[in-house]
Amino acid sequence: MCPHTVHAVIAVKTLESAKSRLAGVLAPPLRSRLVLAMLTDTLRAAAAAPEVASITVVTPDPAVSRAARALGAAVHPEPRGVTTDLDGLNTALAAAATALRDRHGEVGLLALQADLPALRTAELSAVLAAAPTGARAFVADHAGTGTAALLAPPGTALRPRFGRDSAHHHHGDGAVRLRGDWPGLRHDVDTADDLAAVQALGAGPDTAALLDELGWPHHVREAVTQVC
Repeated sequence: MCPHTVHAVIAVKTLESAKSRLAGVLAPPLRSRLVLAMLTDTLRAAAAAPEVASITVVTPDPAVSRAARALGAAVHPEPRGVTTDLDGLNTALAAAATALRDRHGEVGLLALQADLPALRTAELSAVLAAAPTGARAFVADHAGTGTAALLAPPGTALRPRFGRDSAHHHHGDGAVRLRGDWPGLRHDVDTADDLAAVQALGAGPDTAALLDELGWPHHVREAVTQVC
């Protein structure tokens, strides 16, 4: 793909409801800080790719909006009536994609997860170079069942199907599965094991600084054990 041919969209729900599967190891305020740290690391890595013309974050959360704008991303308000479930996430992504094309014309689109703290810019550029011309494509997550990134070429609707078994649903909806060694892109974070994995891969500066501050994993897990 030629440089500056995709506009990225990222959806982030409210910080209070994010990363509930980490509740056993991180208190709500720390989970909120982690979500923001992972988002900013993801934004920096994606924005540095020459193929990415813009990034839009769709969110109802003011803190997320401020963090996104501070890094040069646009913010699209979450559509009215959208809930925090996965159907709401897909509706939010589709709405932001429609707004981008209303503004820029029939541009290429990239839907990206917000929790990719080990993402490397070179990985994203490699994925965009590997994407087929004229067809939707996706990159499965590290488990092989979820989706880390979804691409739609100009003239083709994004049609996001994020959620349980999204890799299967995107493939069934005609998207081409891209295969490559892109560990930072594939490793989103839902569990403590995922967080340990991105730490081992090399998390971005904001996530790494927060984990270092928390003494992750030992001090956090010891504190949780004492509370229990």
